[in-house]
Amino acid sequence: MRRITVAFFLWAAVWTVCGQQLPKREFRGAWLHTVYQDGYARRSTAQNKAWLRGQLDSLRTAGVNAVVFQVRPQADAFYDSRYEPWSCYLTCDGKAPKPYWDPLEFMVGECHARGMELHAWLNPYRVTAGARQVPPAGHIYHKHPERFLRYDGKIYFDPALAANRRHIEKVVADIVERYDVDGIHFDDYFYPYPVKGKEFPDGESFRRYGRGMKRDDWRRANVDSLIAGVRRVIDGSRRPWVRFGISPFGIWRNESSDPRGSATSGLENYDGLYADVLLWARKGWVDYLLPQLYWELEHKAAAYRVLLDWWADNACGRHMYIGQDVERTMKAGELGEKLSMQRRRPEIAGMCWWPGYALCANRGGVADSLAMCHQNHRALVPSYPWITSEGPWPVENLRLDGGRLVWNVAASEGVVEDAVRFVVYRFDSPRVDINNSAAIVEVTPRTEFLVATPGYYVVTALDRANNESAPSQIVSCR
Repeated sequence: MRRITVAFFLWAAVWTVCGQQLPKREFRGAWLHTVYQDGYARRSTAQNKAWLRGQLDSLRTAGVNAVVFQVRPQADAFYDSRYEPWSCYLTCDGKAPKPYWDPLEFMVGECHARGMELHAWLNPYRVTAGARQVPPAGHIYHKHPERFLRYDGKIYFDPALAANRRHIEKVVADIVERYDVDGIHFDDYFYPYPVKGKEFPDGESFRRYGRGMKRDDWRRANVDSLIAGVRRVIDGSRRPWVRFGISPFGIWRNESSDPRGSATSGLENYDGLYADVLLWARKGWVDYLLPQLYWELEHKAAAYRVLLDWWADNACGRHMYIGQDVERTMKAGELGEKLSMQRRRPEIAGMCWWPGYALCANRGGVADSLAMCHQNHRALVPSYPWITSEGPWPVENLRLDGGRLVWNVAASEGVVEDAVRFVVYRFDSPRVDINNSAAIVEVTPRTEFLVATPGYYVVTALDRANNESAPSQIVSCR
């Protein structure tokens, strides 16, 4: 009897939390990093593909709709780059994998097939991640060692050099032109995290290019130039709808340094990493910010409660998503409260889970909690009206054909308003409300859907900026 009573109250508690209608529009990302991941090099091509398919299936089941895949961990490539060698975490020797495969191309196709976005994640300046590492043969470091600096035993591009910015911009342009990615993503590694007692060795560059500026301002200006340059590259490409997002360290500035800062006492983006991320949002250089709020709700130096509100108040007209640490959140038992707090702030348009592998492994039951409660309805990635707000043409001729819904769509013209994904809604009656997230049964790039449950169905189209068309006519499936 006691077991039944406990079970009942547990069920009632879950129902109380999960009975709320979830947002229809929400970025639900997951970071899949490749740096330090030696499993890719150990697995065969077939094993890697099977393993990644399994990861994506797990993420999709947990409600994830966007994957942030690290394709340039150390100025090397998890894709067939024109400018940099294959990553040591993939092939060990800087040469193409055998049998050949292109992980970025593969991941774009697999994510899109699941109705998910793929954001290509690059680290701009890092070349090595340890003192014993050596860049592989063919790396630009061996041709132009004078363009690099060594700090704490690791090698970095010198951010002060225009030639280095041009190289990184070419890398981004190559990806955007050749791969159908939905976004370009940089994380928090700009100038390296400071090591106590060690100064970043850019004194010679400062003497040559400082132009009378204060050194900290000059460093920030160097990073600003890169971010603005990447924005220009994307805007000038044949895919100007590709979004550019930054995932900064969770503190911009402490209020002890700047009255505009947060009530925190940790490392600062602005002063420690020389990343003025709010400037980039105000200038329109980035489409979203995704600060890494990995701390507990009441963390002494950097409380999640404090930082969530601070970032919500400083969205600067761009999308704001929140980086969530899977293991720390589940260990503290704070998943539900963090997500409820986040969803109460309309300025916060989603989240991203770190690391995605921990979500796939269901650490602390996180995947189960998301799939059964916090992300148990599909969500659409928010639209980006500053890219376009026009939207695609509605689908046409929705009909039932042998147990499948099928529809027609206007031919692709290679523009942002092309219909690239379709949203299938199911209702119990002819009263259609496409604002109800619970009615979404599928997001797909295909123009068909296998009907498993009787009901009334409509289909909408999404363009490359995630604008949604008007719904199709209703089809009754009995």
